[in-house]
Amino acid sequence: MSDHIGMVGDISGRKQVMELRSCSRNSNGVPSLTLGELLMRVEDTRNEGEDKLPVSQPHQVIEMNDNGRALPFVLSFSNLTYSVKTRGKMSFPTFFGRKKILGGAADTLGLERKVSTNTKTLLNDISGEARDGEILAVLGASGSGKSTLIDALANRIAKGSLKGSLTLNGEALETRLLKNISAYVMQDDLLFPMLTVEETLMFSAEFRLPRSLSKSKKKARVQALIDQLGLRAAAKTVIGDEGHRGVSGGERRRVSIGIDIIHDPIILFLDEPTSGLDSTSAFMVVKVLQRIAQSGSIVVMSVHQPSYRILSLLDRLIFLSRGHTVFSGSPANLPPFFAEFSHPIPENENRTEFALDFIRELEQTPGGTKSLVEFNKAWQSKKNPCDLQTNRFRSLSLKDAISASVSKGKLVSGARNSSSTTSTVSTFANPFWIEMVVLSRRSMLNSRRMPELFGTRLGAVLVTGFILATMFWQLDNSPRGIQERLGFFAFAMSTTFYTCAEALPVFLQERYIFLRETAYNAYRRSSYVLAHSIISVPSLVFLSIAFASTTFWAVGLAGGVSGFVFFFLTILAAFWAGSSFVTFLSGIIPHVMLGYTIVVAVLAYFLLFSGFFINRDRIPDYWIWFHYMSLVKYPFEGVLQNEFEDPTKCFVRGIQMFDNTPLGAVPDALKVNLLKGLSSSLGMSITSTTCVTTGADILKQQGITDLSKWNCIWITVAWGFFFRILFYFSLMFGSKNKRK
Repeated sequence: MSDHIGMVGDISGRKQVMELRSCSRNSNGVPSLTLGELLMRVEDTRNEGEDKLPVSQPHQVIEMNDNGRALPFVLSFSNLTYSVKTRGKMSFPTFFGRKKILGGAADTLGLERKVSTNTKTLLNDISGEARDGEILAVLGASGSGKSTLIDALANRIAKGSLKGSLTLNGEALETRLLKNISAYVMQDDLLFPMLTVEETLMFSAEFRLPRSLSKSKKKARVQALIDQLGLRAAAKTVIGDEGHRGVSGGERRRVSIGIDIIHDPIILFLDEPTSGLDSTSAFMVVKVLQRIAQSGSIVVMSVHQPSYRILSLLDRLIFLSRGHTVFSGSPANLPPFFAEFSHPIPENENRTEFALDFIRELEQTPGGTKSLVEFNKAWQSKKNPCDLQTNRFRSLSLKDAISASVSKGKLVSGARNSSSTTSTVSTFANPFWIEMVVLSRRSMLNSRRMPELFGTRLGAVLVTGFILATMFWQLDNSPRGIQERLGFFAFAMSTTFYTCAEALPVFLQERYIFLRETAYNAYRRSSYVLAHSIISVPSLVFLSIAFASTTFWAVGLAGGVSGFVFFFLTILAAFWAGSSFVTFLSGIIPHVMLGYTIVVAVLAYFLLFSGFFINRDRIPDYWIWFHYMSLVKYPFEGVLQNEFEDPTKCFVRGIQMFDNTPLGAVPDALKVNLLKGLSSSLGMSITSTTCVTTGADILKQQGITDLSKWNCIWITVAWGFFFRILFYFSLMFGSKNKRK
C-alpha cells in the first residue's frame, strides 16, 4: 500500500488519498486502470513497435486535481417517493345504501357504477448515496421496491410521478446528461442469439464509441473488456437461445453488462444481475462489477439474497420493506445495528439472510416494520466518520469532475470540450449515417446465420405461386377467362399482403433490445427505422422475382417482357407496402398473436373494399373512404390495366356474348340466328366474329378509370413510406422506457 501511495508525490497528498480510499474504496483492493487507460497503453505500445497489451500494470491513483486530491463522484438521493393508483373492484350503491360487487347474484337496483381507486406507495421517503469505487446494493423481498428504486435512480420513472431529489456531486442531474454518463443493465439478457460474444461487444463499441476513435482502438477496447469480464474462452461462441446452443447463463449475463459499459460509464445501474444464476456464476458477475467500480464508476444494483461471498464484495447496503428503508449503511454495520435493535445476528449466520428473514417476520406482524424503520432513522442521524471527508468533495463542480474523468479515459463516447455540464458529452456518439451502416451490418449478419427465417417466407411464396400457376394455367380470352383473370389478380395481390404478415415477429423479437439500446442513446430511432427499411428491400426484390416468374408466364398474362416487368414492379410495391404496414403494427402491438389477428382482419377488409367483390360505384357512401384506403386496391387496379390496356385485343366476339348466361347452352346455329335478329332490331351488323368487348370495356365495367397503372404503383410505394413514417412515430411515442 505504501508503494502504491508513494506515487502521489508528497506527504499531504498521501494522507488525503489514504483517507479518501478508506471511505470510498472497497477494502479488498485498490482502484485499477480504466478501460480508457488500458486503451491508451495499447496505443502507446503500438507506437513503440510492441505487439500486445501489457498483462499487468501497477495500481495507480489516477484521478487527481491540481492539489493532488482524488476526484470522486457522489450520487445522492433524498426523500424519493413514488406512488401508483390501483383500480379496485367496480361496485354501485343500492336504494338501501348497501354496495354489491358487480357480478354478484344480489341487488341489481344500483343507480350508478363506481370504480374505487387506491393509491399504493412503492417508494416512501428513500434517501442515501452511492460513491464511485463502491457497489451500492439494494436488498429486500419480492415486492419490497428494489427494482422501483433502481428505476427511480436511473430516471426510468416519468417526471411528475416521482418526488424527491437526485444529485451528482451536489448538482441536479438532467435527463440528457444522465443518459450519456450512465448505463442500465436489465434483469433479462436481451441479446441477438446468433452473434458471438466478440461480435456483440464490437457492435456495441461501434454504437457507443465515437467516430473519431479508430477501428483498431475500438477492437482493442473490446479485447480489454473481454478480459475484464472474464469472457476470453467464450469470445468466439454465439450467444445462443432455446434452439441454438451457446454461452452459459453467467457468461450471457456478463455480456449483457459488457455491452452497456463499453463506453466506460460513470454510473452503472443493474436490476438483479445475479438472478437465475448459480452461486459461482453470481459471484463472478459481482466480482466483475467490483472491478468496474474500482475503475472509477458508481455501481448501483438490486439483489435478492446475496451469498456470504457476494456480501464481502459489497460496500453499501439498502434494505427495503414495502417501500420503506429499514437499513442503510456498510455490511459491517449490520451486526451492531441489529444488536442495538435487540436482535443480534448469530455469529455463524449469514448477515443478509438473517436480516431478510427478520424483516419478513416483522412484515407479518400487525405493526409491520414500522419500529425498524423508525430505529433506522435514529441510527442514520448518528454522525458517519466519513461524512466530513465526502462533504469536501461534494463542493467539486460536476463539470470539472466529468472533464477530469473524460481526460483519464472514462466516458469515451462523444466527449468534447464545452462550457456547460450538459454538453460535456454529446447526445449520440456517431453521426446518423454511421448508425445506419452498423445497424444494417448487424441485421444482415444475424439474418445470414438464421436462413430458415427467409427460407420459410420464400417457400411460402413459391408454394403459393405454384398453386396459382397450376390452377390458372394458360387462361384464354373468353368471357370465362376474363372472370378467371380477375380472380387470379385479386387472389395474387391479397396473398402478397398476407405473406408479409410473417414479418410481424421480426421487430417484436428485437423490441426490447431496441428499447434497451435507445434508452441510453446508442443510436437514433430514425437510424433504426431507415436501416430496418433498407435492409428489407433486397429480400423483397428476391421474393417478388420468385413470385412473378412462377406465375406470369404460366398463367399466360399479357404484355410480354414489358408486361412482366410491370407485374414484377407491382408485386414488389405490394410487398413493400404490406411489409411496411405489418412493421407499423408491430410497433404498436407488442403481442404476436394479437398482431396476427389484427393483420389478418385488416387485410381481409382491404380485399373486401378493393373493388373486386363490389365495384366502386356500388360501395355505400359511408364506406367509400375505406375503398381509397385499401392497400389491395392500387396494385389490383394496376395489374388489371397492364392486362387489359391493349386496344387491339378483343375479349368477347359475336356468339361469345351469350356465355355465362342461360343462352350459353343453346347450339351455335341458334346463337347466329339470335345475332341476326338482334342486328336487325339495333340497325347494326353483329356477326359471330364482331368484337363486342375490348379491354377498355372491361376496365370500365370494373370502375377502373381514375388512375393510370404507373400512378397505382407510385401510390402503393407511397403507402409503404407512409407506414414507415408511422412506424417511426410509434417508436418515438410508444416505446418509452419509463414508468408512469
